[in-house]
Amino acid sequence: MVPLPLSEKALSRGLLDVLIRAGLIVVLVLFCFEIFSPFRDLMLWSVILAITLYPLQQRLRGPLGQKDGRIATVIVLVAIIILMVPIYLLGTSIADSVEGAMSVVKEEGVHIPAPAESVAQWPLIGDKVYALWQQAATDLPGLTAKYIPQIKGFSLGLLGKLAGVGMGFLTFIFSLIIAGIFMAYGEAGSRASVQIASRISGPDRGPSIATLCTATIRAVALGVVGIAFIQMLLVGLGFVLKGVPGAGLLALAVLLLGIMQLPATLITVPVIAYVFATEGPSTATIVFAIYVFLAGLVDNVLKPLLLGRGVDVPMPVVLIGALGGMVTSGIIGLFIGPVILAVGYQLFWQWVRDSPPAAS
Repeated sequence: MVPLPLSEKALSRGLLDVLIRAGLIVVLVLFCFEIFSPFRDLMLWSVILAITLYPLQQRLRGPLGQKDGRIATVIVLVAIIILMVPIYLLGTSIADSVEGAMSVVKEEGVHIPAPAESVAQWPLIGDKVYALWQQAATDLPGLTAKYIPQIKGFSLGLLGKLAGVGMGFLTFIFSLIIAGIFMAYGEAGSRASVQIASRISGPDRGPSIATLCTATIRAVALGVVGIAFIQMLLVGLGFVLKGVPGAGLLALAVLLLGIMQLPATLITVPVIAYVFATEGPSTATIVFAIYVFLAGLVDNVLKPLLLGRGVDVPMPVVLIGALGGMVTSGIIGLFIGPVILAVGYQLFWQWVRDSPPAAS
């Protein structure tokens, strides 16, 4: 066997060292990611909240003193107090709706009217719908027994979603507390973000990249998620005070529509019609209708004030981020998804615009 020249031996040994170091780094990164992954959504939402609320902390630095820790504590405590009241009312409404539905089923039973003959004339699905509806009207226990596995799966899935909503709100409270800790060290965190961006993108582009990410996070968090949350609270409080059945679930639907950039009138107008149909026109119902209708349109006033201060993010990006985040991470992903996808979108187009000019 012919021995390798000295230069080739050195090159082979150097390549082996590089591969071993790279392998060890990959293993370390994988272990770190596995350890950090259970806290990923919590920390992401904490960072988003800290970046969004930090300008408020800077404005309060004079009236409340110069200690960032004290100011951050005040902001977090006030935010938790403001949030706990409507969250408690909405949660109580959801529980009351479920309990009321169960009591009606136990005491009065479920009575389904027979279908009209015209149902059978519906194209494609008329015969099947008519047969299923007819059996439900005449033999509901037999129909229920026939579809017990599907009903059980749907019920368990619905209970899981409701539990996920509760866990999402609890995660939100913990995220707010952690965000307060981040804000207490806001200046150091700002310098660290610029250093990280400079290390990745170079010292010339690092500060601008950090500024772009910060502006995008604040724009989407305030202009999309924040407005949707405010709209949910306003509309939900009106539903709860009026005693609308399922007020909590309807308020969550308003939140979802707001993040998806769909009008809240898809919920408020049918609810107003239901209240007038069941209670008739009166001073209380008219006041309720005016309040809920205006609360459903509050996004049209807040969007130019909040979203216009940030960067331009297309609504399809926000929609995809909201839906994808909700599918992957539940209710908390509904908030995180649009922000993260918007940051990625802005960084991608920043990279495209900064591409070197073609050689002539």
